Order: sequence, then C-alpha cells, then structure tokens
Amino acid sequence: MARIDYVDEASPEVDAELLHSIQARRGGQLLNLDRLLLHSAPLARGWNAMMGAMRGRTVLDGALRELVILRVAVLNRAPYEFAQHAPVALAEGLTQAQLDALDGWQASALFDACERAVLAYTDAMTLQVQVPPALFEAVRAQFGERELVELTATVASYNMVSRFLEALQIDIEPTP
Repeated sequence: MARIDYVDEASPEVDAELLHSIQARRGGQLLNLDRLLLHSAPLARGWNAMMGAMRGRTVLDGALRELVILRVAVLNRAPYEFAQHAPVALAEGLTQAQLDALDGWQASALFDACERAVLAYTDAMTLQVQVPPALFEAVRAQFGERELVELTATVASYNMVSRFLEALQIDIEPTP
C-alpha cells in the first residue's frame, strides 16, 4: 500500500490539464506513479517532460534503454519499475531469457559485447556512482557522444525513479 494517497481527476486542486497531458503520453491511462507525482504539479510536469523525452525523443536504441531500466530495477529492488518496463523491453526486442538472466548477467552468454558494456556501466553508476576510466572508455567505444549522454541520463534517471517508487511504496497496477 502506498504511503500517501493517490490523486485522480476528482482530487481537490489537481491540475486537470497536466493530468490529461500525462494521460495522453501514457495512451489514456494514469499509472500509480503519476497519481503520486500529481501531488506536486511542478514536479509532475517536469517528470512528464523529461521521461517523455527519454522514452520518445532520444536516439539510444530502445532495447538498450530498456535493458538499462530493468537492470536498475533489479539492482534497486524496485519491482514496480521492472513490472512496468518488462513488456516494453520485450516489445523492443529483448527476450524473456535475457530478462530472466539480468540478475546474474555477468555469467550469462545471452548478452553481446555492447550489452555487456552497458550493463557494467549501469552497475557502476548505480552501485558505485563513479565509473572507472577503463569502463567508461569501453562504453564510449560503442557510442557517439549523443548516445553516451542519453545512456548516462537513462541510468541516472531510472535510479531516481526506482528510489521514488520504493520510498513511497507505490503499488503495482493489477494486470487487466
């Protein structure tokens, strides 16, 4: 059970225009994450813009983006984040076997050299914050500067997301 009440269309002082813009980005629905963010319209507006850009206006490969997000979810023990992004990852081309192997990816043969570099980068950013120079160079060899910035922002942003989700104990939506 979430630690604070969810907001909906009937909640007093909800920014209806913002609520509808978030629903539009999400294909007509509001997630429980959105329903908590809406307690602060400025934060919800900024979050919606940033995450919308990250998910829809970057050049980073969608499968790599989702690989990063799922690994962050595993590392931060954030089941909501994993539940929301597993279907997206599968739609982007990752396999169920890869998703199942994320916890012990280092011992798995299911990830290519680029994916392994991205996963190691995600682990370093999430667990140590600082990225060793050799690891950074291994990742840099795989990407242009724009992709490298987008990859780094994805790892950082989804660490923020998982920490928000877990601190407020946001409930996973029931599957239809």
